[in-house]
Amino acid sequence: MIHKKNRKKLPLLAAFLVSQFIPWFLSAIGLFLSLWVIVPAPTMFLYPLAVGAPEISPWLVGINTIALLLNLLRRHQGKVYIFLLICNLFALILGLLPLIQFPAANAAIATQMQAVLGESYLAAVPQADRAQLRPQPFILADAFRGIPIRDVRIDRAIGFANPDGVSLQLNLYRPMQIGKYPAIITLYGGAWQRGNPDSNEEFSRYMAAQGYCVVAIAYRHAPKYRFPAQLEDVQAALSYIKTHAGDWEIDLDRVALMGRSAGAHLAMLTAYNSSVLPVRAVVNYYGPNDLLRGYNDPPFPDAINVRAVLRAFLGGTPDQLNELYRRASPINYIKPNLPPSLLVYAGRDHIVQAKFGRSLYERFRATGDRAILLEIPWAEHAFDAVFNGPSNQLALYYTERFLAHALKSSDYQRVK
Repeated sequence: MIHKKNRKKLPLLAAFLVSQFIPWFLSAIGLFLSLWVIVPAPTMFLYPLAVGAPEISPWLVGINTIALLLNLLRRHQGKVYIFLLICNLFALILGLLPLIQFPAANAAIATQMQAVLGESYLAAVPQADRAQLRPQPFILADAFRGIPIRDVRIDRAIGFANPDGVSLQLNLYRPMQIGKYPAIITLYGGAWQRGNPDSNEEFSRYMAAQGYCVVAIAYRHAPKYRFPAQLEDVQAALSYIKTHAGDWEIDLDRVALMGRSAGAHLAMLTAYNSSVLPVRAVVNYYGPNDLLRGYNDPPFPDAINVRAVLRAFLGGTPDQLNELYRRASPINYIKPNLPPSLLVYAGRDHIVQAKFGRSLYERFRATGDRAILLEIPWAEHAFDAVFNGPSNQLALYYTERFLAHALKSSDYQRVK
């Protein structure tokens, strides 16, 4: 049996051990996660850490601040204690980096939006639609609680084609109220090898709640199906949407194409070359646009093995298929009178490097087309997988304004 005096000491011992353990635990976790704000992932297994760390920066600031305060309260002496405090401060600074860079990034894109679309680019958008837009580029509370999304109607797994026996399906997201709405047709990423219309569903639901019909479409995957099979599938989806637009409450005069990564590549090729539907705007989230240059200038570290991905997609190397690489590169289709484009690229992207987005932007400027480059300095590829993170809040704020200007403006001629 445990003596009464010993039993009284047990809670005190437990409290002592916890007081010693928690500061060390929080310090270790905070430092480990914060390091990924600046450290690129060497493998795909670690890539989620590099993507997610900047997007949970408000949480990291909280964890590191608590760890620092707990260690300061302990007031120990010695080199180990000093080292621990230095680690806490270093981790806190790393966690703050995205938030420190946010104002300058926001100011740059705000200036571009006004320069390209006009100082009052939302003036022709109905007041009821303007009232639904996010009020700020970053809302701290949303970083913790999530971005609120209202209920919408969802129809899943609608079959639209069956090429080579592969059932291709789409998801349809619509506002709760029956009406006629502008459409956003979205294409998922995944290196042309994986993904489905359920990808990034938070965005689809959010935009549907804002008064759009969002159609998320599928396409066949490499390496079994190589380019241009994916492009053929996109065209088949657009034809199907055109046929069913009346039933789906879609206004075919107000359609935007949007894609992420590989999906953005397909969206650009479709919109800039030959689309079944008239496209009023293009939203490109970190899409590869120069496949020949991408093969010859891969990122470092190259966690995804960009060259292997491109070989699987196109069937060989540039030396073997130089002309196909060129035909599959959206940058080669930039010409005057294209629909306005929003280019969203991550400054620390180690799959599709930000410099490719800048090159695409410069090509648009050379042809006189309207394009806006939204570069997020601290972000990694697929940053918007964390829907309430600082990067996606910034991108979402301007994406919905860009689309409102292009698709909801009462002055149709001005935005065509």
